[in-house]
Amino acid sequence: MRNKILLCLIIIFTFSNYISASIEDYIYPYSAPSYNEYGSLGLIRMPSARFHEEGTIAFHWSKNDPYTRGSIIAYPFNWFEASYQYTDVNNALYSSVESFSGNQTYKDKGFDVKFRLIRERDYLPQVALGIRDIAGTGTFAAEYLVASKKIKIPKYFYGSDYLNNIDLTFGLGWGDLAHSKFNNPLTSLDKRFERRTLIQDTQGGEFSPGRYFSGPMGAFAGVEIPLPNLNGLKLKIEYDGTDYSEEGFPFGRKSFQLAFESIKQSQSRINYGLTYPVNNYIQVYGAFTKGNTLSFGFTFSAGFGKKNPVIKSAEKLKSVDNPILRKELANDDDETLMILAMDVLRRNDIHVSKGSRNKEELTLAYAQNKYMSHVMASGRAAQALDQVSPDYIKTFTLETMNAGAVMNSVSIDREAFNKYKKDKIYSLAKNEIEVNSSTYNEDDYTFNPPFSYPYIFWRIEPDLVAQIGGPDGFFFGNARLAGHAEIKFSRNISINTEASIGIYDNFDELKLASDSVLPHVRTDIVKYLKATRDYSINRIQANYFMNPWNDLYAKISGGLLEDMFGGIGGEILYRPMHRNFAIGAEVWSVRQRDYNMNFSFLDYRTDTGHINLYYREPRSKVTFAVKGGRFLAGDSGVNIDFSRRFKSGLRIGAFFSLTDISKQEFGEGSFDKGFYFNLPMQAFFTNYSRSLAGWGLKPLTRDGAAYVTHSHHLWGITEPAQAYSIERDWDDLYD
Repeated sequence: MRNKILLCLIIIFTFSNYISASIEDYIYPYSAPSYNEYGSLGLIRMPSARFHEEGTIAFHWSKNDPYTRGSIIAYPFNWFEASYQYTDVNNALYSSVESFSGNQTYKDKGFDVKFRLIRERDYLPQVALGIRDIAGTGTFAAEYLVASKKIKIPKYFYGSDYLNNIDLTFGLGWGDLAHSKFNNPLTSLDKRFERRTLIQDTQGGEFSPGRYFSGPMGAFAGVEIPLPNLNGLKLKIEYDGTDYSEEGFPFGRKSFQLAFESIKQSQSRINYGLTYPVNNYIQVYGAFTKGNTLSFGFTFSAGFGKKNPVIKSAEKLKSVDNPILRKELANDDDETLMILAMDVLRRNDIHVSKGSRNKEELTLAYAQNKYMSHVMASGRAAQALDQVSPDYIKTFTLETMNAGAVMNSVSIDREAFNKYKKDKIYSLAKNEIEVNSSTYNEDDYTFNPPFSYPYIFWRIEPDLVAQIGGPDGFFFGNARLAGHAEIKFSRNISINTEASIGIYDNFDELKLASDSVLPHVRTDIVKYLKATRDYSINRIQANYFMNPWNDLYAKISGGLLEDMFGGIGGEILYRPMHRNFAIGAEVWSVRQRDYNMNFSFLDYRTDTGHINLYYREPRSKVTFAVKGGRFLAGDSGVNIDFSRRFKSGLRIGAFFSLTDISKQEFGEGSFDKGFYFNLPMQAFFTNYSRSLAGWGLKPLTRDGAAYVTHSHHLWGITEPAQAYSIERDWDDLYD
C-alpha cells in the first residue's frame, strides 16, 4: 500500500517536472476549486479539504457507470459544506419485488457534510473532516479526515518563475473509503471502533453515529495541477481509496438481493482526470477511473454571499426636472410639498401612504415592493426628497410600512446625509441616522393622500410541478403557467391568490399510492397532481393585519390556505425590533381540499396550532425557529428549523421534526427532515426586485409533522425591518 502511494506521488512530480511555465500562465480568472463525482469539492472520486466562499450554491451531475448522480451543494459558512445526492444505480432493481420495481433501477438518497478543522497556513495544510451518507441507507457511507496543501515549486525546476497553485491532498477514510484496511487507531479509545456494523431492519433515513469512523481504515491521495496556457484546464491524479468490493451494497454483497449485474471491479487504483472551467459558473470534467471506466460530469455554481453584483447602473435614482423650481413651490405650502414628495418617490417605486411636517422635520409613511434592502429604500427616498424639499427641512423621517403595519422609522439628518453622499461614506452617515420601532396612528399624520381601493398587484410566471423518484419513474413533471395576484381593499385588508394552468405533463404513468397509516394529509400528492394536471386554484386567502402596539403584529386569515387545506385561523407575533428573539403563536381550523383543488372538500378536518419561537444567534447569524404543537395528522411535537440569510437575499436552511408517532408509523425515512434555499431573483436580472425563488427538498413526502403552509407569515413580513437587517445592509445607503 505505502509503495503504491509513493509511486503515485513520484508519477505526479515527474509529470510536473516536464511542465515549463511562468506564474502569469496560472493567473486565470476561473481558478476556483473543482468538484468530485460525489458533488463535493475534491479530486475525481476522492474528497479534498477545500471549501467555497459562504453563500455559494452549486448543482452537480456526474456519470460513472453504474452510477448517475445529481447533487445540490450549499456553503452556509466558509468552513461547512452540505450536499444532497440522488444516485441512480443502473445495475440493480428499484426493489427486490420485480413486479413492484417495473423498469425502475435502484435509487439512493444521501446527505453529506464536511467541516474545516484547520485553515491552511504557510507551513500547515488545510484539514477537514467529512461524513458521506450521514442519515441514509448507508449505501455509500464513509467518513474521512483529509488534508490539502498548495505548494510552490522552486524556479530552478523550470528555469523561470515558480508555480504556486499545485494542490496536494492526502486523507484517511473509513467505510466506503477503507480499501487499504489498516487497523483503526480509534480502537485504543473504544472497542466499538473495531467492527463496522451493518445498517438493516430500519426505515432508512436514520442517523447511525455508532457506525461513524468504525471498522478498518484506508488511505487516499492525489494532486490537482493547473496546465499552462490552457485557459484554466487542470489535471487531476489520485490514488483511489474506495472499497469497490462492497460499494453499493449497504447490507453486504451476499445479503443485497437487488443487483442483477455485478459492479465492475477496479483494475487500477490510479485515476486520471481533466477539469475545465467554461466560465465563472460552469465546470466540466472527464476522467478515467478504476483502469476500466470513463466518467464525466459538470457543475454549475454561483456565489450569493455578498452584495449582488449583477444589477446594472440603469437602476440609478430617477431625478425630477427643475428641482430648484419645485423647492420654491413647496417653500410655503405643506400640501404642495407633500404632493411633490409623493410624486418624486413614486418615480422610484416608493409609495407614500401618509405624511406630516413638524417644523424642520418631514415625516412620510411609505410602502414599497421593489428594494430588498430597506436601507436602500430609505437612502433612495432621502435622495429623492432632497430634490424637492425646501432648505428649511433638516430631517427626513421615513416610516416603512408592510401589511398595513409600520415596521420602523428612520430619521435622517439631511446635512450629514449629503455631506457623505459624494464619497459614499455610509459608515459616517450612519452616526447621524436614528432607527426606531414604531406603530401606525392615524392621528399622527396631517397629509392623507386619496387612494382608490381596491388596487391589484399581479404577475404571471412559468412554473414546474415535479415528483422525483419512485417505482413508476424517475421524474414526473408538469410545466405550467402560474398567476399570482394580491388585491388590497384597505391598508390592512387584502386577498392573495394563486392559480395555474398545465401546459405539458407526463403524469399518465404516475400510479404509486400512499401506504401511510396516518391520515393522508400529504401522501396523497399523486392524486392531487393527476387531478390538477389541466388547471388548479392553489390559494385564495383573505387577510386582516393588525399592529396594535410597537413590536406586536397579528393577522386573521381564511379561505383556501394552500394546495391541500382550507379553513380559518390566525397568527400573532411579538418581535422587538432591536432584539434577536421573537415569540408567536398560530391556530388553524382546516378541512382537506378535494383532489381537483377547486372549492370542494373531503371529509377530513382537524384543528392545528403551534407556539413559535425564534432566535438569531448574532455571531454565526444563524436563525433558529422552533414550532411546537399539534400537526395536521393529529401528531404532536416540534419542528426545528435553522437557516442563514446572506447580504444578497439568499437564505440557506435545513429542518427536522420530532413528533409522538413511531418510526414505523412515520414510514420510510423515520422522521421528517429536509433542506431549502431561497434565491434572490434580482441576481439573475438587471433590475431590483424583492422576489425570491424558493426551492426545497424532502427525501420523502410523509404525513407526520405536516403543518399549514399559509402565506404572509408574520416572521417574513417583519424580517427586513429588524435592526440586524438594517445593520447588515448599511452599505446600501447610497446605492
